[in-house]
Amino acid sequence: MLRMNITLPPAVDRDTAKLVARMTDIVGRENVLTATAELATYECDGFTIAKTKPDVVVFPLTTAHIVAIVKACNELDVPFMARGAGTSLAGGCVPVGGGVMIALARMKTIHEVNVRDRYAVVDPGVVNVWLTNALKAHGYHYAPDPSSQGACTIGGNVATNSGGPHTLKYGVTVNHILGVELVLPSGELVTLGGPTEDSPGYDLVGTVVGSEGTFGVVSKVWVRLTRNPEAYRTLLGVFENIDDATNAISGIIGSGIVPAALELLDSTILKAVEAAFKFGFPMDAGAVLIMEVDGLNAGLQDEADRIEAIALQNNAREVRKANTEAERLALWKARKQAFGTIGRLGYPSYCTQDGVVPRTKLPQIMKFISATAAKYGIAICNVFHAGDGNIHPILMFDERDPVQVQRVLDASTDILTECINLGGSVTGEHGIGVEKLDFMPILFAQADLDCMVRLRTAFNPRNNCSPHKMLPTAGGCAEPAAIGATKPGRRAAV
Repeated sequence: MLRMNITLPPAVDRDTAKLVARMTDIVGRENVLTATAELATYECDGFTIAKTKPDVVVFPLTTAHIVAIVKACNELDVPFMARGAGTSLAGGCVPVGGGVMIALARMKTIHEVNVRDRYAVVDPGVVNVWLTNALKAHGYHYAPDPSSQGACTIGGNVATNSGGPHTLKYGVTVNHILGVELVLPSGELVTLGGPTEDSPGYDLVGTVVGSEGTFGVVSKVWVRLTRNPEAYRTLLGVFENIDDATNAISGIIGSGIVPAALELLDSTILKAVEAAFKFGFPMDAGAVLIMEVDGLNAGLQDEADRIEAIALQNNAREVRKANTEAERLALWKARKQAFGTIGRLGYPSYCTQDGVVPRTKLPQIMKFISATAAKYGIAICNVFHAGDGNIHPILMFDERDPVQVQRVLDASTDILTECINLGGSVTGEHGIGVEKLDFMPILFAQADLDCMVRLRTAFNPRNNCSPHKMLPTAGGCAEPAAIGATKPGRRAAV
């Protein structure tokens, strides 16, 4: 039986004084962090079980700074990795082995907004929602909308190919990235794609999006802009149990309707959200389902009526409507800030999983999650992108208790394994990071993993850029040396 292993390699002893001096020369002392307390802030992302402090945190302000930092790291033989806002949830921001953390949060300029050609050019540290707010006057928005969009950055979205509630209709991050400026692990600066809709040759932009920072450091992004819908219809289905809610989801999609979003919240998370926002959620419901359609006003009400009818056919006890834009925004605020309300349930720590199953298998996986909570004696609540089968069970515990930590890891293993058994995957948008490395040999054959290593090696031949991420490096995946990338600077053929 697979048992999730989050043991990280130890940090390496380095000449930190020399490293700090080089970084200070490049960006100035005010853009370098070295104090122990400061570094502790950067030892993990939203997956708090895995922690390692970097040797130094550096804040570049320009692309030239990133290039110089990467070249210095190569000269000193020090690993490095990029970090956005640290909202990722699979350990993608953990600086395994220490080294230099390149924090991109101070690169936050929106360089260009071109409504006519429907693109914008932004720095990697631009917060997701800042871009949408900047576009409001033009009648456009940036479609990918992770629940953390008030904090997460465009660069981080690119790294993990983030999703969000409205990607059911509009697609995930990769569908909205036209190009990237990328500092390769060698320090070479390249531009992949650009403002045009389709570039000739291989889709290198699609290759970089979702590579979790292992192919280089993104220093600029060209994003596609989406026109705001003319109208919305937002409904809240109230169900006695999760089975009925998930059956309604299958019914809606099966009818040929493509909603903008279908989001499910179970009874436990409802209590936390209601305590925080006083939205008026029914506290005796087994689950609620946020259902939204958007588009041209003509015919939109018919779609909303059909969705309501399908929900009622699947035993919804009532379907409420957001009658004003203020009500709609309040409902979405409650959904998108749901994770931040979990502290009201009395648990100091939580771990959010990110499995995917076919929509028709949602009832089975939800029953399995409930049984797993009972098996390990832990509390699990659920709020997730139900429309595309992307589940987010939230396992609550106290990370100061090693016994509870191990129970959470074992329960996570069981849940993600069952996702695979049901024909799904272990991640829909959070990525592999360090958390899910052990699942890669289960999801993929050895030949597939070897091919992935070849691709990574083409970009990152020394594996010094965000090492020990995404692909297992022992016991299930070939090392670069085994596939013809034995010398620094040499690129294996893809």
